[in-house]
Amino acid sequence: MQSRTRTGPLTGLRVVELAGIGPGPFAAMLLADLGADVVRIERPDGSGSSLPPESDILRRNRRSVVIDLRAPEGVRAALGLVEHADVLIEGYRPGVTERLGLGPDECWERNPRLVYGRMTGWGQEGPLAAAAGHDISYIAITGALGAIGRQGERPAVPLNLVGDFGGGSLYLALGILSAVFEAGRSGRGQVVDAAIVDGAASLTTLMHSMLGAGLWRDERGVNMLDTGMPWYDVYETSDGGWMAVGALEPKFYAEFVALLGIETTEHDRKNPATWAELREKIAAAFAERTREEWSKIFEGTDACVAPALGFSEATRHPHLRARNTFLEVDGITQPAPAPRFSRTPAAIPQPPVRPGAHTRQTLLEWGVSDADALIESGVAVQS
Repeated sequence: MQSRTRTGPLTGLRVVELAGIGPGPFAAMLLADLGADVVRIERPDGSGSSLPPESDILRRNRRSVVIDLRAPEGVRAALGLVEHADVLIEGYRPGVTERLGLGPDECWERNPRLVYGRMTGWGQEGPLAAAAGHDISYIAITGALGAIGRQGERPAVPLNLVGDFGGGSLYLALGILSAVFEAGRSGRGQVVDAAIVDGAASLTTLMHSMLGAGLWRDERGVNMLDTGMPWYDVYETSDGGWMAVGALEPKFYAEFVALLGIETTEHDRKNPATWAELREKIAAAFAERTREEWSKIFEGTDACVAPALGFSEATRHPHLRARNTFLEVDGITQPAPAPRFSRTPAAIPQPPVRPGAHTRQTLLEWGVSDADALIESGVAVQS
């Protein structure tokens, strides 16, 4: 992996990642996808992920080093890597890295310019900071979970996209790059406190705007973007498939109903008292044909209608295939790096490797001269 030429706008950025699961690794993957040289420090007893390491796409594009951070020699080796890094990413509970001797202060003694990225659910401070949690817990208290779903039904769980990856990883990556930019001017690093509760709350900014303007009701399934309107919903087809409708603007709505083949008036659209009947009319029309038939009718139009595909189906969609949105790497189909750059494109991802595959090489390249002694003692492991 390391013999390849790195490409991407982040080429030259050096990152040390303390292995974890979920949003921290995904943020590190995003940086690595765009060219950063990311060294993942893994524990001798594994990361706790249920995925086999060589199948875990979140670990792609990285060097893997196994170091026992419970041993003082292991901490010194990790600090040796930090000394040559621009960024450190960790996702432990508050205070854990400080107890290990790898907290911000210890790292800044070696490298004052280091950006210290911290990924947690609740944040570094607050009444819940020390508590365990998962994506669903974090988005629950922000209002995001309670807003997703149909009227009169339980909240719909949006996988872990809104919390872990949307409110967590993306905000951590944005915060890290912002702090790296600032460090280039000031010469000083800082802590990036990326809390999923903060990021998930930030994602609801539009809803708070509409709530404040009286354009959003603080209940589920009665609003513009939560299936409250019949022309922003999903409908079942004759073969059990689903079509997603997002015909918000009047001109798009007009094209939608024309292609769907139903009779409706502008009064129907503007009068909520008619929406239940309109919804039934739309549902009845969709139920007359298969998903494939409706897809052919709506594809390429301004009706804002698309088939709701499964993950495997999505990889075969003609538009996504034309854009190479998905790639196959070592037999595993996976999303390609995003976003795209016109002058410094990202390389094809390299597959995840066995933990410890680059231990000796990386320690030596990054200035840790006693690499062989660390490996011989078992503090570091070369697989």
